[in-house]
Amino acid sequence: MATDEQVSVLPDLSDAYPLDAGSVEHYRTEGHVLLRGVASPLEVAAYRPAIAAAVAAYNRETRPMEERDTYHKAFIQITNLWQRDQTVARFVLATRFAEIAARLMGVDGVRLYHDQALFKEAHGGLTPWHQDQFYWPLDTSDTVTMWMPLVDVPVEMGALTFASRSQQGGFLGHIGISDESQEEFDQYVAGKGYTPTCSAMQAGDATFHSGWTLHSAPGNSTDQVREVMTVIYFADGTRVMADPGNENRLVDLAAWLPGVAPGEPAISPLNPLLYRASS
Repeated sequence: MATDEQVSVLPDLSDAYPLDAGSVEHYRTEGHVLLRGVASPLEVAAYRPAIAAAVAAYNRETRPMEERDTYHKAFIQITNLWQRDQTVARFVLATRFAEIAARLMGVDGVRLYHDQALFKEAHGGLTPWHQDQFYWPLDTSDTVTMWMPLVDVPVEMGALTFASRSQQGGFLGHIGISDESQEEFDQYVAGKGYTPTCSAMQAGDATFHSGWTLHSAPGNSTDQVREVMTVIYFADGTRVMADPGNENRLVDLAAWLPGVAPGEPAISPLNPLLYRASS
């Protein structure tokens, strides 16, 4: 665990990213956008050791790959690391990232939903097609996930793949990450003529995608771990759905919005306001 003095000298990630109008338009049309160099190599190098150490410390998955189901072959997933490590918190709560999220969505302010490290192990399995917002009890379409690799990620390591414009379909059913979601959404993407988009990324690049955008990732065919940190944002002023509709959303409600009831404003101690344009 870093000391307060060690944390204070880390890059503060508060300066604005030069987000251009074309990138904003691409996000709103396609449902996702790839932004290069959102964090510099030096900034990634400063935060990567703490994130990797936290994943190692809190990971409880010890089964051989062949004994896991599809979901658990896809990645090691550790959530809300900002609550567990001061260094990771400085990264997750960064104004730079939150401002990008707000500007892409065209909202005045954004709150944190939660963070999650997604480390796809060497020779780990594919991540099936899915919509993130299937899991979220948020009564809004103004949600976005930042997906930032901490290492260079070629396509064969499990780069994120998007079904461009699929967010236009909104909610596509109560279908979680599984073999069934891969099969059903594969047919849906082909039938709609959506274009799967996948790009190699360097450490510090970031994709931002809407909660309704279908996405997946191929398996990691390399001998290296795909180290990725994600942060999920939602528009300030959002309420919790009056009827969350599935058990996953009820679990999320208790975990990420503790003490908040259906229909109430989505505000808890775990959902700080990270950026407001007027301030």
